[in-house]
Amino acid sequence: MSTHKHDKSDEEVGVVHREFDHGDDLVQKDVIHDHDVLGRSNVTREDAMHLGELTPEELVHEKKLRKKIDCLIMPLVMLVYLMNYIDRNNYAAARLQGLQADLNLSDSQYETALSILFVGYVLMQVPSNALLNFSGKPSWYIGFWVIAWGLVSLLTSQVKNFGDIVACRFILGFVEAPFFCGVIFYLSKWYTRAELSFRMAIFYSASLLSGAFGNLIAAGILSGLAGRDGLAAWQWLYIIEGSITMAVGIVIVFVLPDFPHTWKLLSPELRFVANRRMAVDAAEADVDEPGSKQHAHGLKMAFTDPKTYIIAFMYHCVTGATGFQNFFPTLTGSLGFNNIDTLLLVAPPYMFMVFYSYGHSYASDKLRNRYWFWMYPIPITIAGCFIFMFADGFGPRYFSLFLLNFAFAMNSTIYAWIASAIPRPPAKRAAAMAFMNSVGNAASIWTPYTYNKKYNGHYDLALGVVIGLMTAAGIAGTGLRFYLAGENKRLERMDGADAELTPKDIKRLQRTAELEGIDVAAARQLQKGFRYQL
Repeated sequence: MSTHKHDKSDEEVGVVHREFDHGDDLVQKDVIHDHDVLGRSNVTREDAMHLGELTPEELVHEKKLRKKIDCLIMPLVMLVYLMNYIDRNNYAAARLQGLQADLNLSDSQYETALSILFVGYVLMQVPSNALLNFSGKPSWYIGFWVIAWGLVSLLTSQVKNFGDIVACRFILGFVEAPFFCGVIFYLSKWYTRAELSFRMAIFYSASLLSGAFGNLIAAGILSGLAGRDGLAAWQWLYIIEGSITMAVGIVIVFVLPDFPHTWKLLSPELRFVANRRMAVDAAEADVDEPGSKQHAHGLKMAFTDPKTYIIAFMYHCVTGATGFQNFFPTLTGSLGFNNIDTLLLVAPPYMFMVFYSYGHSYASDKLRNRYWFWMYPIPITIAGCFIFMFADGFGPRYFSLFLLNFAFAMNSTIYAWIASAIPRPPAKRAAAMAFMNSVGNAASIWTPYTYNKKYNGHYDLALGVVIGLMTAAGIAGTGLRFYLAGENKRLERMDGADAELTPKDIKRLQRTAELEGIDVAAARQLQKGFRYQL
């Protein structure tokens, strides 16, 4: 029985042996032996070993390709993420500029309007990523939603009461949802696992820059535009930032390339290398099976993979722990300065973390380690919590804000860990990333209610929650590391000469062989050596 759909002989693809279980009922099982493949391939073992590596000529092309990607795609997605965070978090700056007083919001109403954004955000995650993977046009898909949330942000300037701000915040979360997990999935189609952590740090730095520049912009508007044309400073804040976001969305539609195999500005050589290096990195082709059922199948694969739930919980913990970003102007405001100085004090801790996160993620990529770079920020962040909770002087309390920001370094690590721990095909990866982002951001629904003023400016309850979440993140990260180590041992055993492959394994090998233009034996050799990053 041949295992190949193109009528190749057994000598080309190996022989599938039928084996039967002993007992009353005979159960047929197809397996393919490793020695059959390697022994009967028209590719030698030595040649096949190199199919898992790029040739010297391909490496030269890869360097040119990476430069093109870095120079175009990264600045564009960073710019959008910068506006994403500015539009989402200008609510905290607007509070200092009079939004809460003008709308007659109680503290609980303010917190409800803050958290409701993430209800819409969570609801849209999984369906959005499925639509993105199905559409095959990230430029139009992402660009449309960027324009949409810019419009919603602009119209928020016209809210008059609690009901209005809740409705706008919910819709804003709904239309912002497609961007973030969509971009994480999108970048994983362009960058290898070894490249992702540093690029994730560069990408995520846009959110940190928004914490700095967003509040600097707010300070400038507060001092220069308050009362202009009868509008409050917070109204000008929404009008200006929403308009800029809409302009950025139009740029994305026409400039952002979709996928390597569809980017017309790439030469045929660079396009080939772009696809091949991703196949080598994944030990299989980075493509979905044709047909409309691929997305439902991707969802099933994502939700039956234990790693999906472990990483989703980790992300929930770190997102909940970094929830202080929604109250950063409030935390700095507890230091006793006026509104403008308070907004200016927000910038330095964020700027510090921008540059620190670059070094953090660069080292993680170079050392090819995720676990230790996930773990070491935890005690530093916890130390920052204790200092802010128990110190009274300006120096130690402001220093503690720098320590709290170490939690942000964990974000670039988990984004890269997600991309390397969730295997292809893309439909599975898209569904898993969307689910993880949904679970993670669900923390932002409940954590706002912990930042209560009754704790005399020390926010003991909120920071106690941060300590608990960071501890849980460390435990879950340790569990993931041991789980992946066990998977790597299984993969190592599968590399043995007597390893047997199931029909599902054979089908994946055939798909990879067809895309790569090689036989199944060579595709099997390409798969050898794949390990999860720990």
